[in-house]
Amino acid sequence: MARLPRFVIPGHPQRVIIRGNNREAIFHQNDDYLFYLDKLNDACRAYSCEVHAYVLMTNHVHLLITPQVEDGISKTIQNIGRYYVQYFNKKYRRTGTLWEGRYKASLIDSALYLLTCYRYIELNPVRANMVAHPSNYPWSSYRVNALGAQSELISPHFEYLSLSVSPEKRRSIYRSLFT
Repeated sequence: MARLPRFVIPGHPQRVIIRGNNREAIFHQNDDYLFYLDKLNDACRAYSCEVHAYVLMTNHVHLLITPQVEDGISKTIQNIGRYYVQYFNKKYRRTGTLWEGRYKASLIDSALYLLTCYRYIELNPVRANMVAHPSNYPWSSYRVNALGAQSELISPHFEYLSLSVSPEKRRSIYRSLFT
């Protein structure tokens, strides 16, 4: 059976999930997370995608990402997969696939749901009982969006920026979504 085409609207955000094969770990050490984030940043620049929120869990990745071109997300994920799987397989002396099939993607259809997706993504480690608060998890965008940490990877979405013209007030309003 042929693969169904993905529905992509350039300039429209999507929630993307990439899972490890058999839900096995895709990150073991801090260097793995750092390498993945570096390759994600490179791929987003190369293929015109903006990441608004992310979380790297031990066995999957969640992204809130806006492609500026139709094949932006697919090219970005393909590029990351190519580099990261090679890195991971070499480092851990393994072969074969790392991913559980194709990535899953869904369009974000409203402004209200966009901020809900930010929250859903960044609360993932809390729901998984890995940390008590999202600020305690180092592999998500929460510290950037809520606390003002610097990141080359994160591009704030218009709806996030619309929370306030003041960066401090915006972050305060954003943090209130997590209480």
